[in-house]
Amino acid sequence: MIFLLLFQFLYLTNASAEADIYEKIKYYDKRIRPYEKERPTGVRVSYHIPNLDSVDEQAMDYRLSMFLRMRWKDPRLSWGNNTECKLQVHPDVMDKIWIPDLFFSNEKSARIHSMITNNTLLRVSNHGDVYVSIRLSLVLSCHLLLHRFPLDVQCCKIRAESFGYSTQDVVFEWTKIKPLDMASNLTLPQFTLLGSTYKSCTIRYARRGGNYTCLDATFILRRELGYYLIQMYIPSLLIVVLSWLGFWVNVDSTPARTTLGITTVWTISSMSSSENAASSLPKVSYVKAIDIWLMLCLTYVFAALLEFAVANYLSRQSEGILYGRKLKARITIIARLSFFLISNTRANKSDIFF
Repeated sequence: MIFLLLFQFLYLTNASAEADIYEKIKYYDKRIRPYEKERPTGVRVSYHIPNLDSVDEQAMDYRLSMFLRMRWKDPRLSWGNNTECKLQVHPDVMDKIWIPDLFFSNEKSARIHSMITNNTLLRVSNHGDVYVSIRLSLVLSCHLLLHRFPLDVQCCKIRAESFGYSTQDVVFEWTKIKPLDMASNLTLPQFTLLGSTYKSCTIRYARRGGNYTCLDATFILRRELGYYLIQMYIPSLLIVVLSWLGFWVNVDSTPARTTLGITTVWTISSMSSSENAASSLPKVSYVKAIDIWLMLCLTYVFAALLEFAVANYLSRQSEGILYGRKLKARITIIARLSFFLISNTRANKSDIFF
């Protein structure tokens, strides 16, 4: 009986509080921010990130899912007595109250999840403290520095800014408890998350006039070498070792050594231009670490082929084959010249006689 009375009391209290909030919203002007003529409105922000999906080197972006959480105080929404109490309000109320104009400056695309309903949460305390949580999926740009690819460490940022309010009107700040909360089981296909950092910042736009508040969060990612070790490094290393086998083949076996040398050179040349490699290697204008590796491999196999040409030439010269051919060629030339001179001399004598 006591529990039933307590439940009925809480139900009536919540119903009365919700009716009180809806009554206040009738006279609420969402165009006016809290503390309009008194001081800047402080908005505390935090992220909960359950998924960091992938990093795309071709498009220079990455994907993540997050819960954007914002807290601020709006005295116009205070209700009830002085006892601390929070009430969960229907998300439709968000369209009728003032909301911070937060946006992500490095965003390429974004969407609010709406399965089965819009994944938004709104809570209002009796003192006017507003709490909003929104589930988002974002594609964010990340300028990757690939000089050491695939041995690189990347820093991808997410920057939140106020679109229309300067620091004189709205100030963003991180919450004191878990401002950047990452899921414990967060994994990526090709990267390992080393850590994350966050800071508050101020950015100035000359054309918009004034300073604007912003929040920076950075994810530090280290690339896993396993895929490139199997697909690029080990095969290219084995091809270089294969080209060295020609050193143990008889120098007189010209077809065998020529075939081996040309095959290894062609294989190394085609590794970086193959379809699988082209889809995994980013197209940038500067030289990457893997480019240097492939060029060294190409140099080694080409040097092995060049070594065969030099060794074959020296071998034939030492055996007198080249000398004999050159001597025969010289004798042939001298014989032809002698025959030509003798023929011309006889022709001249015949002309004099007649």
